[in-house]
Amino acid sequence: MEHMFEAGLARREANYVPLTPIDFIARAAEVYGDRLAVVHGEIRRNWAETYARTRRLASALQRAGIQRGDTVAALLPNIPAMVEAHFGVPMSGAVLNTLNTRLDAKSILFMLRHGEAKALIVDTEYAAVAKAAAAEFPSLRIVNVADAMPADPQAFATATSYETFLDSGDPECVWTPPADEWDAIALNYTSGTTGDPKGVVYHHRGAYLNAISNILEWDMPKHAVYLWTLPLFHCNGWCFPWTVAARAGVNVCLRKFDAQFVFELIRRERVTHYCGAPIVQGALANAPAAWREGITHRVATMVAGAPPSPAVIARMKDIGIDLTHVYGLTEVYGPASVCAQQDAWNALDDDARAALNARQGVRYHLQAGVAVLDPGTMQAVPADGETLGEVMFRGNICMKGYLKNPQASDAAFRGGWFHTGDLGVMAPDGYIRIRDRSKDIIISGGENISSIEVEDVLYRHPAVAVAAVVAMPDAKWGEVPCAFVELKEGQAATAEEIIAHCRQHLAGFKVPKKVEFGELPKTSTGKIQKYELRARVKSASAIDLAGDSAAPPAAR
Repeated sequence: MEHMFEAGLARREANYVPLTPIDFIARAAEVYGDRLAVVHGEIRRNWAETYARTRRLASALQRAGIQRGDTVAALLPNIPAMVEAHFGVPMSGAVLNTLNTRLDAKSILFMLRHGEAKALIVDTEYAAVAKAAAAEFPSLRIVNVADAMPADPQAFATATSYETFLDSGDPECVWTPPADEWDAIALNYTSGTTGDPKGVVYHHRGAYLNAISNILEWDMPKHAVYLWTLPLFHCNGWCFPWTVAARAGVNVCLRKFDAQFVFELIRRERVTHYCGAPIVQGALANAPAAWREGITHRVATMVAGAPPSPAVIARMKDIGIDLTHVYGLTEVYGPASVCAQQDAWNALDDDARAALNARQGVRYHLQAGVAVLDPGTMQAVPADGETLGEVMFRGNICMKGYLKNPQASDAAFRGGWFHTGDLGVMAPDGYIRIRDRSKDIIISGGENISSIEVEDVLYRHPAVAVAAVVAMPDAKWGEVPCAFVELKEGQAATAEEIIAHCRQHLAGFKVPKKVEFGELPKTSTGKIQKYELRARVKSASAIDLAGDSAAPPAAR
């Protein structure tokens, strides 16, 4: 028998519309059409103009033969065309595949092939990749954006310029929401450090909800001025293209990160918000004071990745930047948990408050759950801040799955949760803290050593700008910590001084047994490539492992 709350109460066009973040730009143009939307050099466009350009892009793609469910790839820096692609491509019914601009041609070609891209929007800076793509995929429609340099006639012989392509589209193009909010909106590839990259598929519902959650976590006001320090290709800029449109804010584009220029834009455009990896935050925190002159307003920033050091958190506060720590992965649309700050923390000293702020925290508003579970039993670990488990998510802000890889999708969602592969603890106050990636835990003489714990200590040294710790093979203990350190400009330190510093704060068996100095390998989003560091310690030609590694560490 049909329940009385179902009888005659059907889902209709009038009372149900699939959720999609594309609608945010339609409302921004409708309500705040004259307000500034995009800033890039001499370009200043309002929301009405930006909406018309995205509709032109959608129409042009459709007229070029792009059909619903086709993949449209974008190899672009943080320029207006990349912002427009986040609306125009899904408006056409296609799926947006933003490509990492730092990857080599081989990796890009793999992604274009695996994602079956029908079109590629590419900046002229990446002419070599465009030429390789044209040769590999003759039917691929290539649209080139000449943002900073003219198009190479040889590389773009079969391409259409972006502005010419837009001119072929209709600024009054009528678009409709997806038939189902579960439809794919974006395809993002993981780093592929242990094999071929996996294609992470986002749906309209998740993108919509995460974009709204960004607003809620940040108390983001209307007309915020957002600076694009975070690559737009990275988890679709953590869904912030859609977030900024929802707030009718301003997209301040930034082709390439430069700390001095960032401060210039903050001052000139009155930037209120930006996101960035720890390497970006460190560069700004340690910049000369003269670069900040004239900035009188406070700025909000989100940081994700390795927990920011207490020193960086304190420094950011001192220079007028309020930092919010978030956590997530590509598979959960970027950030899906946040270290929500509590009023009681304000009474603590800087170190204690910074330590609490460096945790990965609690679930995003519109994410159903985050937990620390035993991956074997799928039971919650005790909330004692000590018992290790795997951090897991569930809810609408989780990917559809991995493209063409049902086995990996099933494994990732085993037991009704998304498995992050990160090991963490649950504190008594319900906040999670990452201890390490499962592959980054160092097991020394049967004892687990968190590389993150050792890195936190390294960051407290006044000369250390960037630090990473990996396992180094040891004849007696199996593994011992090896530290890689990048010093601040103008600072000096010896390995002995770094090790002595660590001994003041760590148990003897956790102290690095070797310290290597130099620039650390990083991804385009500022994450340290630990797999390269692990490869170095295994190579006698790269690192001399002939020291007295068999000597038992102190205080074992």
